[in-house]
Amino acid sequence: MGKRGSRSQSQLLNTLTKKQKKHLRDFGEEHPFYDRVSRKEAKPQICQLSESSDSSDSESESESEPEQVSGYHKLLATLKNVSEEEEEDEEEEEEEDSIVDDAEMNDEGGGSDVSVEEKMAAESTESPENVPLSADPEGKEDGEGPPGTSQASPEEFTDAKHESLFSLETNFLEEESGDNSSLKASQDPFLQHVNKELKEKEIQAVATNPKTTHELKWPILGQLVFSSKFQKLETFKPPKDIDLKSLHLQKPLESTWTKTNSQFLSGPQKSSSPFTPLQKELFLIMNSYRDLFYPESTALKNGEEIRHVYCLHVINHVLKANAQVLGNNSRRRSQKFGVGDDDDFRDQGLTRPKVLIVVPFREAALRVVQLFISLLEGDSKKKIIVSNKKRFQGEYGSDPEERPPNLKRPEDYEAVFVGNIDDHFRIGVAILQRSIRLYAPFYSSDILIASPLGLRTIIGGEGEKKRDFDFLSSIELLIIDQADIYLMQNWEHVLHLMNHMNLLPLDSHGVDFSRVRMWSLNNWSKYYRQTLLFGALQDAQINSVFNKYCVNMQGQVAVRNVPMTGSISHVLVQLPHVFQRMEAENLASVIDARFNFFVNKILPQYPDAVMSHTLIYIPSYFDFVRLRNYFKKEELNFTHICEYTQKSRVSRARHFFLQGEKQFLLFTERFHFYKRYTIKGIRNLIFYELPTYPHFYSEICNMLRATNRGEEATWTCTVLYSKYDAQRLAAVVGVERAAQMLQSKKNVHLFITGEK
Repeated sequence: MGKRGSRSQSQLLNTLTKKQKKHLRDFGEEHPFYDRVSRKEAKPQICQLSESSDSSDSESESESEPEQVSGYHKLLATLKNVSEEEEEDEEEEEEEDSIVDDAEMNDEGGGSDVSVEEKMAAESTESPENVPLSADPEGKEDGEGPPGTSQASPEEFTDAKHESLFSLETNFLEEESGDNSSLKASQDPFLQHVNKELKEKEIQAVATNPKTTHELKWPILGQLVFSSKFQKLETFKPPKDIDLKSLHLQKPLESTWTKTNSQFLSGPQKSSSPFTPLQKELFLIMNSYRDLFYPESTALKNGEEIRHVYCLHVINHVLKANAQVLGNNSRRRSQKFGVGDDDDFRDQGLTRPKVLIVVPFREAALRVVQLFISLLEGDSKKKIIVSNKKRFQGEYGSDPEERPPNLKRPEDYEAVFVGNIDDHFRIGVAILQRSIRLYAPFYSSDILIASPLGLRTIIGGEGEKKRDFDFLSSIELLIIDQADIYLMQNWEHVLHLMNHMNLLPLDSHGVDFSRVRMWSLNNWSKYYRQTLLFGALQDAQINSVFNKYCVNMQGQVAVRNVPMTGSISHVLVQLPHVFQRMEAENLASVIDARFNFFVNKILPQYPDAVMSHTLIYIPSYFDFVRLRNYFKKEELNFTHICEYTQKSRVSRARHFFLQGEKQFLLFTERFHFYKRYTIKGIRNLIFYELPTYPHFYSEICNMLRATNRGEEATWTCTVLYSKYDAQRLAAVVGVERAAQMLQSKKNVHLFITGEK
């Protein structure tokens, strides 16, 4: 038996290509793309692949550097009916240039550990059916390392058992899973969106067409700005009543949504509508497949309410897209070979991932996945299959005992930093009918959930060997939640991500080009991608991303409500606020103009003896470094606290400042965001720049009352601003005051708060 088994294994290995051998060694089974699909389901064959089986091939390949073939050229070659032998040669040529594989995608947030049962299955010839459904690894990730380092190891988590179960190529639409009438309906917004064909002249005109805009006021969202670079701009108003059937929700969402969303519904509203007024207006825009920017989403107020409605939109989109693919699989199987037009079956992109959800912390990813499960399961007695659920809860959940019991922070801080606040993660989720696969390899996933840092480490940078961004090529729905927090993390990661969205892939990744939509082949995916952007504030950098990278052919909708009263109204101490305007020729010169204005006009007003206990609030870390270096050069009596300062040095700086041993305290906004310490001993405040979060202004000003020694009459507050700070100024003093200050010829404006 042993000889016969080894002989059959060697024969099997000789029939495999090099790429198939690599997949077999890494995952313990053949890739489902190469399976021969038959009516009778066959068990996958597993065999041992020795390390020496590829040695001769790898040595010969290493001698000469192969020329890299782009995915687009391979696409054209395939459309011209390239023979199977030529395709096999191309696969072997590209093997040296292939980058991060599917398993490595799941390192740090995708998983790099594996259960004991799975390791035994990988090392033996046992059938993958013996692997338990919920992987429960004993050890934690040991593959972590700096970006670009090789982290492949025998303990890498691959979840080989569920690869064929969740494959779109080898599965078909089940009859009992519900009718597919919503996909056939001409009114379905999903079908209207993906089936709409753009013309070449329309694409060329986008670069030169001016953006047309139209303003409307909705009852709940307020002032909306509809815009589009395509010629036809359509607007609409929300209906008073909304029917679930008119929304074309895929089964089982019509029945599960009401129960999932019940926590936000109360009284007569619960029976009349399954949406809250805010959710109804947001979903109407989402379901029209327009881009949306909503800058009034806060973790304390309506964050969960909004998360529920965009998760409904995500699941609805994925279920419809997968049902279309599985339905076409069934149609192709029932038809005779050669009958029918291949264009009738174009139903997918160049890669499988359709949805990307960007969230700042693991806790947010946990809540998103829990909502997915709830939306698919509802209150039905039949539970859905969720693979690797126990492992996911262990890595993304949190222990309540880890949080200090006596930690007192503002309510908004508690709402943002709840649960697991690790910001380096990424995970793939595959959904097939009523089953969910967590920790799916990226190229086998429908939905990707990740943080900007988690994506940045895998996208890599120019010149890095280990980098991959092909999985972003066919994203149809991009959701960036809590965008304001990324300003406090690293906004460059968000810009890096947007620059790599919807690019042509460098590898084919086993796609059937006869099933790819023509607009995806033409590299027009960015015009079909819907982007939903949620944040807690209006900011120039967030506005820039929405205006520059959102070019959806359906148009864009931005909520543009102006604050009538600013955060200065929440200042409780009696304090004179002096706003000093500085002049700058253009936006690029603002940084230097602010520094020169501060050094030459503001700083000389603070002599040592008179103006002690002065805190300088600095939003930008780069400005902080520049001021710190200047203070050192001038040998001024100062101390500093930033987000990188060690805890012991923070305590020392606070003590020196309170006792008056240091005149100035340089204080960064990011430190305040992450710590929210109360700084005692402040008598004079200088806002080097208006704060990013409006409520930070009142929080910092109210710190003066922390040490009340009868010195209220000597307290001062000075704020620097320019005409380019209009949004932040309006958020602090209100829109009417801001307009007067920007139009006035006076450079100094005084406001007094806390007057009795």
